[in-house]
Amino acid sequence: MKSSVIVAAAAVGALAVAGCGSTSSSGTSSSGTSGSGATKSCVASVGMEGPLTGPVAVLGQEQLHFAQLAALKDNLVNHTKITIVQGDTQLNPAQATTVTQQFTSNSKIVAVVGPAGSQEVEAIGPLMARAGLAFISGSATNATLTAGKYPTFFRTVSKDSVQGPQDANYIINNLHPKALMIVDDQEAYSTGLVSAMTPIFKAAGIKVDHESVSQKLTDFSSLVAKVTPQTTVVVLPWQVASNAQQFGRNLAQQKKKAVIFGTDGLFSPGTFTINGSYVSSFGPDINSIAADKAIAALAKSKYGNFGTFGPPVFAAQHVIDEAIASVCKSGQTPSRANVLAAIKNTNEATTILGQPIKFTPSGDVVNGKFFLFKIDSTGHYNLIPG
Repeated sequence: MKSSVIVAAAAVGALAVAGCGSTSSSGTSSSGTSGSGATKSCVASVGMEGPLTGPVAVLGQEQLHFAQLAALKDNLVNHTKITIVQGDTQLNPAQATTVTQQFTSNSKIVAVVGPAGSQEVEAIGPLMARAGLAFISGSATNATLTAGKYPTFFRTVSKDSVQGPQDANYIINNLHPKALMIVDDQEAYSTGLVSAMTPIFKAAGIKVDHESVSQKLTDFSSLVAKVTPQTTVVVLPWQVASNAQQFGRNLAQQKKKAVIFGTDGLFSPGTFTINGSYVSSFGPDINSIAADKAIAALAKSKYGNFGTFGPPVFAAQHVIDEAIASVCKSGQTPSRANVLAAIKNTNEATTILGQPIKFTPSGDVVNGKFFLFKIDSTGHYNLIPG
């Protein structure tokens, strides 16, 4: 165990020297990257909220692993001692609330990475605001989250008001359905996307069958029975990839030919593998980014294959790490207030995501975008140029 940690540290140290595509540029949060400013006494704790167990644990574990990689790299570069305190939310708002109460009462925690789901952000946003605790999600995309209700919330991914129209227009212009079904799973993430996409479909003259099912449902035979021969596309803005996989199996069982189009919550290679399906994602495949070659190889060697949920959390953890380092370099002790202020001033020219990170006053990443993939017969996700 110890030897593997030493090897990992050495590998990340090499990455730090190389830059690995995540070195900060100008701005308050980037001032600790030289390795000479932050002192050895720069100590802080960062909470990490994610679905570490439960139906989407594979995604939560990926997010945790990338947060850990970021902290390890940044501690080496900045000579900081930042530790991660784990909190398992299971993608459940009530559980996220419990974790957040624990984090806000822990004075050592100066910022939080996560949570993963938009419904969780809605549940904990007021608690974080009252505590003055900055939190950065790498996967919560509901557009209303940055409408001003949660002043300490940030995200390193774009929002559904970008994803919804982008996906809807791709479907209209490339799949040409005359009728489609769109199904929400009764969670904020899903219903928000349905609201963004449906008017665009209707404006294009497409007949829309809007259905709603519980996220806990695992047999979709009855729902699939409603897919008519004229329905050539089924849009699933869901968060549980195994549910979409079962939906696809039910389609095949009933010999229905409709194409599944999933949003970013379904990006899960190895779980959702229905041939011919489409999936949009808030993050790129970093394996295709040359500057990320070393960090991608290290992540794969330590944790196996990964998708697009981990890298945006790496970016979120890195933003927090840099904010803490900049506070220490200025001679202050990291606190919730000064770390929050530093995060607001983030201005990273290059990141693991292959695009800059700078936040709007409301916490959105400037010029955020989504990526589109098509699944082939081997289950591989192929990026569609755009």
